[in-house]
Amino acid sequence: MSELVHREISDHVMIITINRPQARNAVNYDTAVELAAALDELDANPDVRLGILTGAGQTFSSGMDLKAFAQSGQRPYVDNRGFGGLCERPPRKPMIAAVEGYALAGGFEMALACDLIVASEAAQFGLPEVKRGIVPGAGGMLRLPARIPYHLAMEFVLTGDMFNAPRLYELGLVNRLVPAGQALNEALALAEKLKANGPMAIQVAKRVISQSRDWHQDDMFDIQRPIIAPVFASADAKEGSTAFAEKRAPVWQGK
Repeated sequence: MSELVHREISDHVMIITINRPQARNAVNYDTAVELAAALDELDANPDVRLGILTGAGQTFSSGMDLKAFAQSGQRPYVDNRGFGGLCERPPRKPMIAAVEGYALAGGFEMALACDLIVASEAAQFGLPEVKRGIVPGAGGMLRLPARIPYHLAMEFVLTGDMFNAPRLYELGLVNRLVPAGQALNEALALAEKLKANGPMAIQVAKRVISQSRDWHQDDMFDIQRPIIAPVFASADAKEGSTAFAEKRAPVWQGK
């Protein structure tokens, strides 16, 4: 188990925990490298179907470690993976963000790079970069306007103010809202629903949903067809149909 990032695999779910509570889980370069390694393991391990990203000490992440950046000039970016080893190339498998406390700047952008967000009622989200004379370049300006109304995304980014989790739940950005301290438990409950489904199916569904915003309407079914074809030809597809007919739970092989 590493010092900066903890990984725990339990019943087909990998829980990845940023472990710098003394720094509100701010991400330095070494943390980003370890996060990238954890995400590589998530995708490579056939026994793992999805991941949960959370933070130690009742906070998610306050973003880039500004003290480390000021001292060394080293940014927490991994080649071809972006901030935190996540933001520019998320894993193939679904990811749930379990957010307690603060998800700020790069921390919020890591949550946005996940596929589902579970947050405590006390959680606070923000992109305060403009207050420091910079901009949220790890996906905040790209992903947020696709998730909430345009003018609210503008307010988020241009003011740099924090918004609470209940407000983001109302806007549809947060999937589950729970009492403080319960985000990880609820994320695990949500993971139960995902892992009950075909592993190939949820990976391909994630790929199509995340990529299809860029597809032209005239071409979208032609682009989708070769991506989803292996799912329909898979052993899991046959097993799913057979299990339905036999009125039993399917036994997935992931192939």
